[in-house]
Amino acid sequence: MRLAILTLALASLACARPSAAQHEHHMSADSGMAMPSMQSAAEQSMSAAMEMNPHMRMTAARPATHADSVRARALVDTLRRALAKYRDVKAAESDGFRMFAPQVKNQRVYHFTRNFNAVKAAFAFDPAQPTSLLYTKDASGRFDLVGAMYTAPRRASEEDLNARIPLSIARWHEHVDICIPKRGDAERWKETLNGQLRFGPAGSITTKADCDAANGRWLEHLFGWMVHANVFASDKLGEIWGDRS
Repeated sequence: MRLAILTLALASLACARPSAAQHEHHMSADSGMAMPSMQSAAEQSMSAAMEMNPHMRMTAARPATHADSVRARALVDTLRRALAKYRDVKAAESDGFRMFAPQVKNQRVYHFTRNFNAVKAAFAFDPAQPTSLLYTKDASGRFDLVGAMYTAPRRASEEDLNARIPLSIARWHEHVDICIPKRGDAERWKETLNGQLRFGPAGSITTKADCDAANGRWLEHLFGWMVHANVFASDKLGEIWGDRS
């Protein structure tokens, strides 16, 4: 059932207006030893937009340290080595990675998920075995690998997440306070009010009371914690550890 919910949620994002669907976010550090005060205005604005999203909860920002930058850079190096063979999407599929929601066309970023990795990530962190691979598609339809997504269970504390990836460099996020149509009401995913979708992670309904009034189903959480590592998109830590979807 949870798989079906997220499939429909992705569909709702695909149909949303660009401002709702595009949350390129939490560029929480610049390259190398950059401190938060040195962030560009664009990075600050993206981070602020993420924090203002009523359906998004982020880990708290922390002051950057040299040790954090070194650890984050080492994780990038490990992940790049582990992902090198998956530049060919067929290799990823051979190893059990499957495109999530293939029926949702023209995604900005395509997630190829290996369920076994997701299960393992609920109990331990292996930087060489992310839950999902992240691809974009070029004009010819070829998949280009940009990085990977790590996941952690909802029960994880910020200290647990910081032990996996330093929170001064990467701000994990989770999707929260989401109203979805009740079972059997799939057509309601398309409902809009004043030009904005009502349901899903891009929906205008943000409280349980409003969800009840709309005869929807309220979800306090949609899955657990997640963070993207765009290791092939940039060499700057702030861009590597900033989500692209």
